Amino acid sequence: MEDLLIALLREQVLRELGFRDIFKRVKDEENAKAISLFAEVIRLNDAIEDDSKRLENLVKGIFAGNIFDLGSAQLAEVFSRDGMSFLASCQNLVPRPWVIDDLDTFKLRWSKKSWKKVIIFVDNSGADIILGILPFARELLRRGTQVVLAANDLPSINDVTYHELIEILSQLKDDRGELVGVNTANLLIVNSGNDLPVIDLTQVSQELSYLSTDADLVILEGMGRGIETNLYARFKCDSLKIGMVKHLEVAQFLGGRLYDCVFKYNEVSS
Repeated sequence: MEDLLIALLREQVLRELGFRDIFKRVKDEENAKAISLFAEVIRLNDAIEDDSKRLENLVKGIFAGNIFDLGSAQLAEVFSRDGMSFLASCQNLVPRPWVIDDLDTFKLRWSKKSWKKVIIFVDNSGADIILGILPFARELLRRGTQVVLAANDLPSINDVTYHELIEILSQLKDDRGELVGVNTANLLIVNSGNDLPVIDLTQVSQELSYLSTDADLVILEGMGRGIETNLYARFKCDSLKIGMVKHLEVAQFLGGRLYDCVFKYNEVSS
């Protein structure tokens, strides 16, 4: 709750002073770079025939993409100085086991049965959404799952907004409305009603609340939404909290390392 209040006060002060989307130019540049790499990332994922190994590669892609976070002072400094390489980040992740590592349990569930509807609370622009989340969402679509991507209503740091995500997908889809050969009829983009890098799940939009009534998996991605505010949140359906630890105090609280990974999966017994 303290993290939520601090984030709320920060955004309120910035907007009162006229700073509504201070990272707009950076987001646009990173989105363009990531869009140019999307097809190659998909090709590399699709080339992995083993389902379990392909899933792990997709998960590592989410972590690698989640590095692009200008809400972390250390990462913002590295980004401004050296830039960031998505493929290099995939290779340089903290090795497993991660500080919270339920990936093997998730793999087992993945191999047994597909979820019918998945809600994903997305995080950052650039490589995070385009090279991390969207390839994962595309894999779910291939398995016959309906995927709902919930994005911020208003800008906050470099988080992707609802309107930006619609534009990104319009650039990635082909003339048939497909994402590299996968039909997107079951892919929905929804305004989460949120305007912060963290989220209070009691304050989501009416549309998202309605769409969530029959979800059987909820995914909270990113340190703000998945770790700092909802790591121990309990759901009536399966849930996954996934994100990279980018603040030292959070790493210390979890007993892990800076840039460690959190993959916390909770399955609800039927």
